[in-house]
Amino acid sequence: MSQIFQYKSAIRFAVILTSCVALSLWLSRYIPEDFFEKVITPIMIVSTTTVAIIGAVIVFRHSDGLRVRKIWGWTLLIWGLGDFTYILSLVISPTPAMNMSAYQLTTYELLIGNLLGWFLTLYPTEALRPSWMNLKIATWQVLPMILLVALDYFIPFNLQPIITLYPVALVVLLLSHIRAYRIWCEENFSTLDDIDVDWILRYLVMLTLVGFVYLYICLSHDHNRGFTQLWLMVMMLGYGTEQILFRRDPWEVLRQTENAEEEEVSAETNAETAHSAYRQTLEEWMENEKPFLNPDFKLLDLRKVLPLNRTYLSQFIHNEYGCSFYQFVNRYRIEEYQRLKTEHPEMKIGELSARCGFSSPTVFTRTFTAITGSTPSEWGKKFHSA
Repeated sequence: MSQIFQYKSAIRFAVILTSCVALSLWLSRYIPEDFFEKVITPIMIVSTTTVAIIGAVIVFRHSDGLRVRKIWGWTLLIWGLGDFTYILSLVISPTPAMNMSAYQLTTYELLIGNLLGWFLTLYPTEALRPSWMNLKIATWQVLPMILLVALDYFIPFNLQPIITLYPVALVVLLLSHIRAYRIWCEENFSTLDDIDVDWILRYLVMLTLVGFVYLYICLSHDHNRGFTQLWLMVMMLGYGTEQILFRRDPWEVLRQTENAEEEEVSAETNAETAHSAYRQTLEEWMENEKPFLNPDFKLLDLRKVLPLNRTYLSQFIHNEYGCSFYQFVNRYRIEEYQRLKTEHPEMKIGELSARCGFSSPTVFTRTFTAITGSTPSEWGKKFHSA
């Protein structure tokens, strides 16, 4: 069911995003420039300000001490205050603070746009790699772009195309974090349905669209595209807040259950001298108690029989079985399915897969095929023919 839900969620997201972009593009064709700058722009910026500031208050109130939530809360607050400052400039000044129809692409504006893009990647980076981002790494990420902007003012060559590509480097870096995140999840969890990275990809899609629209405005001087950009910002800020509050955070799951740091020194010595005993203990426990039947079975649950912390548990599985924890557990689940199917051939795949700890028949079929090289139906035919 979780796979079906994720599929429907992805379709719903794509439909809503496409509809909003298409509607904003259609409406912008009929909005006079003067009306856009004096009426539409303030209304939309008030919307982003409201979503950002209210979202920041909610996130801070429910941060639970989590760094990722605090980062997103500050992201919302700073963005909201920036938009609020712009609203004040519209009230104080008789003319708009930014005349979109006369907007020119300058190196300085590219710098501001890229800095804002980098700022909006702090949240997904922290969600994928907690505590990885620090002042040193942030400096190394931002400094090259600032140097390129400075050089552009002093050398005869136009560096704007290179500066424009800076966000691409940020996206590539985030994609590498996604790969590392997935590997980490496989090393710690036996079910990955509720800790996928679809939300990150959707966030990146919206952020990329915002960047393209911003660049288009700079190049074309078309003020109407700002309408689309504001719509996308409202969606992105609201979506990010919803995910940070209601998405299952696997890092937090482990933080709440891991309390064995004091065992690290003794665990290292034991892990080096008693691997064979640990392996026998683990296999007997898996075969007799069958903890893998629980879909929420995770790496730290192995500490019920092995006196190792999370780091050594992961190393132990890799060294002894040559696979991740996710693959290790699913091998037992597949063996349990084959045993039950042999004893009860009349039972349906969905019922059997649920008994074996799989969250859905779709996940079971994909895992069964990856491990055995054949689908459950093909295996059943081969078994009965033998």
